[in-house]
Amino acid sequence: MTKSSWPAIPAPFVLPVGATLLLLVGATSAGLHGRLTDHVVIGLSAGIVAVLASAAEVLAAPPLAAIAWLTAVSFARPPYAQLRPYGHEAGLAAIVIATAVVVGLGTGVMARQLTRDRSGVTLEGVGRLSGFASAVDRRRQLWAIAIGAVALPVLTAILTTVRDSLSLDDDLLLFLLAVVAVAIVGGFWPAILAATAASLILNWYFTAPLHTFTISKPDNLLALLLFVLVAVVVSSVVHLAARRSIQARQSRGEAEALLQLARTVLGGDDTPEAVLGHLHAITGKHLQLLELAGDNWVRLASVGTDDGSAPIRMQVRDDLILVVHGAATGRQHRLLQAGAGQAAAAVDRNRLRTQAAQAEALAAGNRMRTALLAAVSHDLRTPLASIKAGISGLRQTDVQLTADDEAELLETIEESTDRLGGLIDNLLDMSRLQTGALQPYLRGTSVEEVAALALSNVAGTAAIRVDIPENLPLVQTDPGLLERALANLLSNALRYAGDDRPAELTAAETDGRIVIRVVDHGPGVPVADRDRIFQPFQRLGDHDATTGVGLGLAVARGFVEAVGGRLTASSTPGGGLTMTVVLPVPAGATQEAVR
Repeated sequence: MTKSSWPAIPAPFVLPVGATLLLLVGATSAGLHGRLTDHVVIGLSAGIVAVLASAAEVLAAPPLAAIAWLTAVSFARPPYAQLRPYGHEAGLAAIVIATAVVVGLGTGVMARQLTRDRSGVTLEGVGRLSGFASAVDRRRQLWAIAIGAVALPVLTAILTTVRDSLSLDDDLLLFLLAVVAVAIVGGFWPAILAATAASLILNWYFTAPLHTFTISKPDNLLALLLFVLVAVVVSSVVHLAARRSIQARQSRGEAEALLQLARTVLGGDDTPEAVLGHLHAITGKHLQLLELAGDNWVRLASVGTDDGSAPIRMQVRDDLILVVHGAATGRQHRLLQAGAGQAAAAVDRNRLRTQAAQAEALAAGNRMRTALLAAVSHDLRTPLASIKAGISGLRQTDVQLTADDEAELLETIEESTDRLGGLIDNLLDMSRLQTGALQPYLRGTSVEEVAALALSNVAGTAAIRVDIPENLPLVQTDPGLLERALANLLSNALRYAGDDRPAELTAAETDGRIVIRVVDHGPGVPVADRDRIFQPFQRLGDHDATTGVGLGLAVARGFVEAVGGRLTASSTPGGGLTMTVVLPVPAGATQEAVR
């Protein structure tokens, strides 16, 4: 489990707090009128610096130490609130406070080292270190420094010419206005630099005695210290406001990025590669999703090009990690965290879909085997029993059969054998369709020739009315599969055709396609059952066991779709069922091409 690192508090939070605490130390020392010795005041100032330096970022220590030194040398002994930069107290305070800074920074470094995650660099650590980036960019900071470098000397020159007309309070307010302007443009650190320069200018040019850093009047020193405190606080407030504005823009950008990621996943493109591709488009990082397989990490998905940068690992879960090449900002870290979770979910969804497809295939196979067993045990037994009875009758020696009896038995054997052969062919064809072993050979084929073969292989087709024009173009199909499909459709039409109106087989060209229709005038099929008749082992309306195992139409549709056609069922005008086969015509195909 990752440890929580020792916090590094940003300077805009630390300096106002430190300046306020140090001012309270000075005010307390002055209020007690000497009851606090100089060593106690220096010790308290150094203690505040040590504690805050251990918890703050490194850049906050120098200005904090400067404020502490000013407090110590001004309030170490009476007369209070007079700046005495020279002497024993000033030197002692400088040494003690410098030591406190070193101790505080060292303590902070050791605490962070002891509490850091020892498993290596992680994106979580990178996100924490970059969590409080500069509120303004480098260009604005340089502009602010330039404004301060120009404004402070100009303001000093103007105020020195009218020194007799303005009080120190007026000078402090005008310089504070300049510091606030620098803070608005450049943020915290340029404002701190401007506040430091302004306090030195005020001390040198506007507090008695002039042109020295000694302040003789306590109220002047207090006003100068308050100026520094107010400048620091205002700079912090401006900096934090700018930071909040940037965070709001970043949050809006993150929300938009997460929305796009959600749209990617909800839109159906929820593979790990798609999720990583979306993250790569946002961050520009080379990303890899690795899964633990045994003792090795196996790559599941990868996007981007490896630029040789150091990899950073994000632990998604115990068996899954996201490897990011290159350092990531806090915003990128949060987006990568969200995307890594989506990638893990995509991996799980893909596996569940695969398992569901496998389970469905197993269930379909089980249903097929169960139906085949039922067909073999029931429907195939009838023709076998008829064949067995016919052969046994012919082999009887104790009964004298007439020629007509023998002919009838032989006819029964032949019909039963044909029926058995047809049933076995349909079972084998359905098995090929279910297992995906069917490989059609498509070529330009004459519909007339295929129809003639189908009619010759089906008993009782002499009564079928055929209307196939001789000038039909060739169709793009496998002639063997199309012949078997038409044979099954013709057998079905003969089974349900009415006695007064024979079945029909027609073909015509419509909109660049060949349309073949097998029409019967039987009882027809309700609209609700027209899709079900193409399912295996369906015999709507049959109540005997002599009409087959219900595979004829399923095999016919499977063969037609295998050659790129379409088979549908519709009502026959006047009653009955029409089976329509639509087949494509190859470009430039004509009957003359095969003659």
